[in-house]
Amino acid sequence: MPLNPQPEAFGLHDNAEITTYINETIILLSNALSMQPKASAGGTGKSREDVIGEQAKALEERAAPPFSLEKVAKQFPTSYEESMNTVLFQECVRYNKLLTDMASGLGLVQKALVGEIVMTEELEQMSDAIYNNHVPPTWQQKGFLSLKPLASWIEDCNKRIDFLNDWIRGGTPIVYWVSGFFFPQAFFTGNLQNYARSNTIAVDKISFGFEFKDTLQAEDIKAKPVAGCLTYGMYIEGCKWNYETHMLDESDPKKLFVELPMLHFVPVAERAVPETGIYFMPVYKVLSRTGTLSTTGHSTNFVLSLEVPTVIEEDFWVKAGVAGFLALRY
Repeated sequence: MPLNPQPEAFGLHDNAEITTYINETIILLSNALSMQPKASAGGTGKSREDVIGEQAKALEERAAPPFSLEKVAKQFPTSYEESMNTVLFQECVRYNKLLTDMASGLGLVQKALVGEIVMTEELEQMSDAIYNNHVPPTWQQKGFLSLKPLASWIEDCNKRIDFLNDWIRGGTPIVYWVSGFFFPQAFFTGNLQNYARSNTIAVDKISFGFEFKDTLQAEDIKAKPVAGCLTYGMYIEGCKWNYETHMLDESDPKKLFVELPMLHFVPVAERAVPETGIYFMPVYKVLSRTGTLSTTGHSTNFVLSLEVPTVIEEDFWVKAGVAGFLALRY
């Protein structure tokens, strides 16, 4: 056996080697960055404190204001017929905790840098993270799961807030950007509850069927589906979607991730799961594919399994490590 066998020896696509090199580079550069001296900011002519202060101010200006929970609760009251109202309110509550902590922390960091208040350990960790373009630890704890660096993270955060604000202003969306949810499991459960209550069926007897709308774009949809929900914003790794055969296919060279087409989640009572012709693809929030069970019994990373059509044996896709994701690294 060669010292460094090709990815195909393990049933992987050649793109897996690219992913390995990227991950090794990220680890190497992160370790090098963590050992850099903190005395100066290099040849920029600015001190380290000046750079952190400017970045903190810029982040503070870009951060979205918290939601008015009173307004959301009044506009979208808890309803037996519409579980999405509860989902929206809970999402706003979760994001508010993050946005409030961001506003508070960024203001305190700027004061600590000029000596107005004491630089605590938490503020020092936040300033180090801002300087290194990392998401501060407190934001990671209170925020949504993400592997993005700080610059991409704040942009992603604002897109998520815009998604919810559009929902508040325009009513329940026709097509949902599933990547924008803090807790997507609640969104899918809410859709099952809506169907169960409207048809007087026990919710535990209902499961989703999956219809891929690969001939349509989100902007083409002008009306909500009769049952279930339309979503977009999922990505797949280890394969691609073939728009001619309407099923999974092997990846193109050097294309590590591909966006899945719009997907219709269709609630069905007493549904029989197909035994052949599909791959049960796990869907995660982020690329790490690891998580822990939360107090609700849900994984902090795993979302659900999709039944994706394929003519190739399921073992092939399992070996290839094919999985879906709601967010990428950049």
